[in-house]
Amino acid sequence: MAHLTARQGFAELTNRLNRFPQGAPPSEYLYKILSVLMSEKEASLIALLPIKPFTSKKAAGIWKISEVKAVRILESLADRVLLLDMTIKGEKHYVLPPPMAGFFEFSMMRTRGDIDQKLLSELFYQYITVEEDFIKALFVNGETQLGRTFVNEDTIPRDSDLFVYDYEKASKVIETAEHMGVSMCYCRHKMQHLGKNCDAPMDICMTFGTVADSLIRHGFARRVDANEGLELLAEAYENNLVQFGENVQHEVSFICNCCGCCCEAMIAARKFGLMNPVHTSNFMPEIVHNDCTGCGKCVEVCPVEAMSLVSANNPVKPRYKKADIDEDRCLGCGVCVRVCPAQCINMEPRKKRVITPVNSVHKAVMMSIERGGLEHLIFDNRALFSHRAMAAIMGSVLKLPPVKKVLAAEQIKSRYLGRLIEKKSGL
Repeated sequence: MAHLTARQGFAELTNRLNRFPQGAPPSEYLYKILSVLMSEKEASLIALLPIKPFTSKKAAGIWKISEVKAVRILESLADRVLLLDMTIKGEKHYVLPPPMAGFFEFSMMRTRGDIDQKLLSELFYQYITVEEDFIKALFVNGETQLGRTFVNEDTIPRDSDLFVYDYEKASKVIETAEHMGVSMCYCRHKMQHLGKNCDAPMDICMTFGTVADSLIRHGFARRVDANEGLELLAEAYENNLVQFGENVQHEVSFICNCCGCCCEAMIAARKFGLMNPVHTSNFMPEIVHNDCTGCGKCVEVCPVEAMSLVSANNPVKPRYKKADIDEDRCLGCGVCVRVCPAQCINMEPRKKRVITPVNSVHKAVMMSIERGGLEHLIFDNRALFSHRAMAAIMGSVLKLPPVKKVLAAEQIKSRYLGRLIEKKSGL
């Protein structure tokens, strides 16, 4: 938007946020969102923080204040989940999460009296749903996306020869997580303030690992064990919700149980379906057309409008309909299989498997390369990466396909790193 009226602190923070692979395009609505969540002074301080986890001592040095004062500020920010805190090798560290999946969602994951959540909901709706620049930057730019779809495990017959990897199962994420928290659904909570929410369960969205542990300690999530987590997953299945989680194989940090009407990821999938804004599962519904009665239940339940009714081309019954699927839009979630009364929809493997990044570093590198921001990830002058962090990033780069390595080399303004990529790539 032209003629932005942001104050300096919020502009600085916006620039900082845009060093993430998924950024936050400048907008008057973004600055208003930030002003609800924090003061301009806090925004200026957050804008100076590094990308990687940091200690209070590091923050004090960056801010040029005493460590005691830095701790007070950091704890205040962590209490409002503008920062996440964690223990690394016995020492407390903090990290700034991205806007999404991150502090945007965290702000609405419980009912709060310290901020105006109705106003915040209206601002989120305008910035994310109406303006579209943010949602395009988040879900459309690049091939590697923030999130992926988990197949509904109940739709895969147990006696089937279909093979499902553990990382494709939401149940395995739940069973193996060191920490698991459950919170209010950000999307439905936001829509509730706008009078647009559906009646799907609200307290059902899941976080895992260090993210969950921080949210739990600061009262933004409720700790649950694996048994309750599996019960909540079953409840999500019963309500035909789609499991949309972090697009990594290991150490998944979140799984949202999404409806088609409120979820921003599902809305993006409908708007920009041909651009694949959400990674699909490795399965695709297959319709046995001879058995289809044309009831339309699969059409009603599909969250991304991939199912439709078309003419059955029956000369005896010219108005007879049958279900049809748009494979380019389909998420492979399997909710259509659950509701089909004729049991004429089966899940089958996709012809070409969808590649899931191994971990968050791999995902961040891929997203940064595709969005033209790898130099921010490697050379953030406030991060001062250790050799270990640099090795992790370069290790991910060097495992990329040749074309991706060439793109990475073009983005990195360093003869040494460019030559290293060329040498390891055999180019």
